[in-house]
Amino acid sequence: MKIIGVIPARYNSSRFPGKPLADICGKPMIWWVHERLNGLEGLSEVYVATDDLRIKDVCESYGIKTIMTSENHKTHLDRLYEVSTLVDADFYINVNGDEPLIETEAIRRILPKEVDSNSLYVSNLMTELKNPLEAVDFSKIKVATDVFGYGLYLARSPIPYPKGTYDFYYKKFVGVQCFTKSALEFCYLAPRGPLEAAEDIDEFRFIENGQKIKFVEANVTTLSVDTPKDLDKVRDIIKNRLESVVFE
Repeated sequence: MKIIGVIPARYNSSRFPGKPLADICGKPMIWWVHERLNGLEGLSEVYVATDDLRIKDVCESYGIKTIMTSENHKTHLDRLYEVSTLVDADFYINVNGDEPLIETEAIRRILPKEVDSNSLYVSNLMTELKNPLEAVDFSKIKVATDVFGYGLYLARSPIPYPKGTYDFYYKKFVGVQCFTKSALEFCYLAPRGPLEAAEDIDEFRFIENGQKIKFVEANVTTLSVDTPKDLDKVRDIIKNRLESVVFE
């Protein structure tokens, strides 16, 4: 069974241009994400998928394999689909290029077990939302699942509304996913629905077109870098980790 890791990275983000190359303690953010995947047992290869030569050049200077993809992709899932047409594999593990704090052990939880590689299979990590401010942060996607762990709805606003009880923990989307080749092809060919357009959440492509997303819960320390303010927080966290290792 061949499983590859893919880190989609584009330069021209509307909210944060050049984000993959942002400096974190002397290394670009994309390097920190790659380190979380590199050497993970079970992965055959790890690639950065980009449409920008600046990202490609920086990655290659660190010995990171890159795949140049079209600059016309509207979503990271479209970019992943193109990778699946260029590199054959049974499963594709996506780790968003703005997740430099994600732990390797958390990524391990998404690796497929007893899954038919010919099926249309999608899984995604989620974690309990620990910072109450994230509940109202529209850049943090909240998740509601059924009792079997399949996604019912994803939202940028807090869901569900606690009218009947406060005995509930919000869950948020973590940018670590697993796809079969057929799932990526389905997503690429399926139409964009009204919920995806309204929430601007790519994964609705599956839910609105009748396919399931399995959510795997993990207790992870994660902070996706969506803004320069997020970047400052991540820098402080990684700096403190590095200093604690030095002093140990």
